[in-house]
Amino acid sequence: MIEQIFSGLDTFNTLLWGYLGTAFILIVGLFLSFRCNWYQITNFPEIVKEFVRSFSKVERQLEKKLALDSPGISSLRAFFASIGGCIGVGNLVTISMAIKIGGPGALLWIWVVALLGMIIKYTEVYLGIKYRVQNGKIYQGGPMYIIQKAFPNLSVLASIVALLMAIYGVEIFMFSVVKQTLTNNFDLSGHWVTFGLVLAVFWGVYGGVNRIGAISSFLIPCFVIVFMLMTLWILIGSIHEVPHLLKTIFYSAFNGHAAIGGFAGSSFLMVLAKGFSSAAYSGDVGIGYASMMQAETRDKSPRRQANLTIFGIFLDTFIVCTCTVLLITLTGVWTENISGEQMVQVALSRHFPLMDYFMPIFLFALGYSTLLPYLCAGLKSAQYVMPKYGPLLYYGYALVAFVFFSFFDASYALIIMNIAGGLLMMINIPVFFCLRREVAYDKISK
Repeated sequence: MIEQIFSGLDTFNTLLWGYLGTAFILIVGLFLSFRCNWYQITNFPEIVKEFVRSFSKVERQLEKKLALDSPGISSLRAFFASIGGCIGVGNLVTISMAIKIGGPGALLWIWVVALLGMIIKYTEVYLGIKYRVQNGKIYQGGPMYIIQKAFPNLSVLASIVALLMAIYGVEIFMFSVVKQTLTNNFDLSGHWVTFGLVLAVFWGVYGGVNRIGAISSFLIPCFVIVFMLMTLWILIGSIHEVPHLLKTIFYSAFNGHAAIGGFAGSSFLMVLAKGFSSAAYSGDVGIGYASMMQAETRDKSPRRQANLTIFGIFLDTFIVCTCTVLLITLTGVWTENISGEQMVQVALSRHFPLMDYFMPIFLFALGYSTLLPYLCAGLKSAQYVMPKYGPLLYYGYALVAFVFFSFFDASYALIIMNIAGGLLMMINIPVFFCLRREVAYDKISK
């Protein structure tokens, strides 16, 4: 019965992302990109400089002064809280599952979504800051506030977005992956792991976006550097296979891929759907989560904060997701009968020792840095719908959802997350498109 239900949901998910999701991202992403002269490419060097400059001593001193009398949190902490929900387990497991089902060609569509998603997400964060509201010493923002202030007659739509975001905020997929990894590798009791992980997540999210940003600003750079170096080591050892791999990626992106080993084969629609859904899920394209996190910045310039978002997608997709695809394709694990959550671990274990101990800890740290910001976004959404009792009820819902899905395969949880994300995207992207004239796409003000 359960298998039949999720089989039907998976079919709906494939249609949702294979047709509607693809059309929304392609049409709006291309329109905005041409409208702003491909701002995400032409201005990228300046964006990188701005990101590096954010770590300078002068910027840190300025942030300390602003913290004394300005509401909100630092620009960098808001940024890291946002990408904490993007860079993590999704880059490893979700992308592995996409390649396992859709084949290597999915990577090309992952790149396309990232390139177009940069300008969509820039628009989202810009609008999120422009239409945010101050609540005491913090700011509240996100797609529901954008809809509420820009389209006052669509308050029902804003509430629907908040409810969908509340569902999306309980990251059942990440929770399932972390739980299964810890129990499988360390032979721990699943019940105790679930209990401990729930407590850790509830404690972390209690500190709000500021605490989440502090945790993510430590974990994310460590992960990116270590993962890049490990992938580079394997890439150097298999450099002679790269030309053939690139040919396979571009060919199968438009023609699908025949069955090989444990890979069942894929059609063009399957490749397209998995590429778009996994990239949008991993990069949070059109979901609305990023604007909720980054709206809390004390920076008054929507442009500067939105520019950091472009760099975030570059790290998330063009660096980390690409490393994952190279890793599992060069080692050949994508054609073997290995579950998606185990593929990266198996691939790394063929080149590095002690992966049975390293990867569970690695995935726990990454999963934790992802679970926190999403749950925080969900709490904000619940509070928007029910200001008084929303957060308390949401904690109860999160507890039930985490425990329930911990008993099932992680792929079931991913289907739910993809569908919720797809429905959010279908509402949010048209809203962002309608408000495109409210967004400035020009050079960074220095």
